[in-house]
Amino acid sequence: MKKLSGCVVLIVDDTEDNIDILVDALGGDYQLSVAVDGKSALKTAAVVHPDLILLDIMMSGMDGYEVCRRLKHSSVTADVPVIFLTAINDIESKTKGFQAGAVDYITKPFDIVEVKARILTHLSLRCTRIELYMRNEELEKRVLKRTRELSLTQEVSIDAMANLSEYRDLETGKHIQRTKRYVKLLAERMMTKPEFKKQLSLEFIDSLYLSAPLHDIGKIGIRDSILMKKGKLTAEEFEEMKQHTIIGFNAIKAASRKLGKNSFLKSAMELTLHHHERWDGTGYPDGLKRAAIPLSCRVMAIGDVYDALISERPYKPPFPHSEAVKIISESSGTQFDPVIVAVFQEINEEFHKIAVIHGDD
Repeated sequence: MKKLSGCVVLIVDDTEDNIDILVDALGGDYQLSVAVDGKSALKTAAVVHPDLILLDIMMSGMDGYEVCRRLKHSSVTADVPVIFLTAINDIESKTKGFQAGAVDYITKPFDIVEVKARILTHLSLRCTRIELYMRNEELEKRVLKRTRELSLTQEVSIDAMANLSEYRDLETGKHIQRTKRYVKLLAERMMTKPEFKKQLSLEFIDSLYLSAPLHDIGKIGIRDSILMKKGKLTAEEFEEMKQHTIIGFNAIKAASRKLGKNSFLKSAMELTLHHHERWDGTGYPDGLKRAAIPLSCRVMAIGDVYDALISERPYKPPFPHSEAVKIISESSGTQFDPVIVAVFQEINEEFHKIAVIHGDD
């Protein structure tokens, strides 16, 4: 905590005798600064940053009320306590002083013992407030740093887990990096649209970005002969492939029992279970339709399919960007939410940039 002896007290009075009395009485306890009129008081306060101001009211030129008001309107001096030290003693004048922003009011002729006691009280309070502010600021910095560290650790851990399933599927970690960027970009643009303004928030987008890599984590439970098959899956094989949504959901649900409820886990469970639902209700595993499909999954569906289209797979070559945009546009209202497709069409070139920057080696 700041030592009281290091505090600066600014004395403002146009009477030399009053100044001399206060300087003699306070000089051994505090650092002092003096001003003899309102204008010089404002200039001095802005330079020396006093911890407390003793302010006379009746001064030539600018009176103490106006000085106090200006001090309180300045970001530099607004929090500096002001004590009026004046011969004016009526209730109306005192009220006016407090309304101007003063914290105390001492009348002349003053008792120096009382003045010193009032100064000590207000300086002690100010030093305590400053100490609390500094401690809170330091605590906030530590919390922010720790939060960033935890967030980064969480993101890296999620990407590492997701990569396990991607490598078994003959895809790469770049697919993860691309898709989470697609969905974040798409959701951020959707946030500007009146249709989605109430449904979307920065917290929602952060959760979506963080959980997107886990959407296919359930593939780790699917046989290699199906994941790596170069030809078309049989009906039986496709039914088994569909199970990756349920496998992934159950795995994350089990983790949620230990970690508790939070937006990230909710988003992760939604994505793993429902990212293959279709707008027309013909998707899986539950055949959800239209708005019954979680918004996160409607966003994920476009990002996931776009990347699947432009990427090479065991069963197909990569499509060019323009063809991928065309296929998604033609599936508006059947596979995809038409309003989200319209947003995708507006920013499809930004999808292409992400694909190029984070392309497979």
